[in-house]
Formats: sequence, structure tokens, C-alpha cells
Amino acid sequence: MTLPRTGIGIDVHAFAPEDQPQPLWLGGLLWEGERGLAGHSDGDPVAHAAADALFSACGIGDLGTHFGTDRPEFAGASGATLLAEAARIIRAEGFEIGNVAVQFVANRPTFGPRREESQRVLSEAAGAPVSVTATTSDGLGFTGRGEGISAVATALVYRHGEPS
Repeated sequence: MTLPRTGIGIDVHAFAPEDQPQPLWLGGLLWEGERGLAGHSDGDPVAHAAADALFSACGIGDLGTHFGTDRPEFAGASGATLLAEAARIIRAEGFEIGNVAVQFVANRPTFGPRREESQRVLSEAAGAPVSVTATTSDGLGFTGRGEGISAVATALVYRHGEPS
């Protein structure tokens, strides 16, 4: 019997300072007209949490291990690119992805109208199903104050060739 492994990933980014505007990348999508997030790469907490959950499930480090600020080649990289690279890394380690589920917490943007588009982009990057949901924190904490966005993800993976 092949036993699945699960992992959890969390990512948080503050909004970029207003005097240093950045585009908002969230769920693998560009959100025109929205204030962007600060970060080494594009600051997409949804894609980053998904990648971190994959690394966690496989026990091979985390986002910082593979794409940290000491890796200049990932400066400005898209979250979808990082997720695709995370999927490649875990597959090279002998794992396959069952699915990834991500929920982000933010006051904006309104996610529902673009949910399917986001899931399609992230699923293509991961080469496996990725579902994304969104919620608010009812005005509580840094997300409620509109200071940034957080995301938490779970991933289900299994090792290739495990005995049946």
C-alpha cells in the first residue's frame, strides 16, 4: 500500500510601501490596479505557500532552502515559476503530487471572479490539481488592517515505487 504524505506551507507578505509600488501577483495572476506585495520574488503568497507545502510533505527543506534571498537568480521570479520548480524538485526526489489546497487571507482583491483562472495557472505550474480559496479576517490582525496577505497550504504527495 502506498501511503500519502502531507505537508503544510505558510507564506506572508506585507504590502509594498506606497513610495515603492509593486504589481500585485496573487494566485499566479497579475491584479491590475491593486497594491502589490513586497518580496524577494514576486511576493505571491498563494504560490509560495503551495511550494512550501510540497517541500514540507517531502521533508526536503522549505521555500528559503530552495529559493532564498541568497539565490539572486530567483529575485523577481514569478510564484508560478517557483511552484513549477518546486514540483520539478520534489519529482526528482521520487515524489508525485496528489493535490495542493491553498487558502489566503486578505481584504482584497475580490478573488471569486478569478478563482478558476488562478487554479488553472497554478495546476499547470504544479502539474497536479491546485485549489484556492479566500477569506477575510473580519478586520482582525495585520490582514484585517490591510497591511498584507497571508496564505496557508496543504499538499498531498506520495513516493514513486513504494511497495504495495
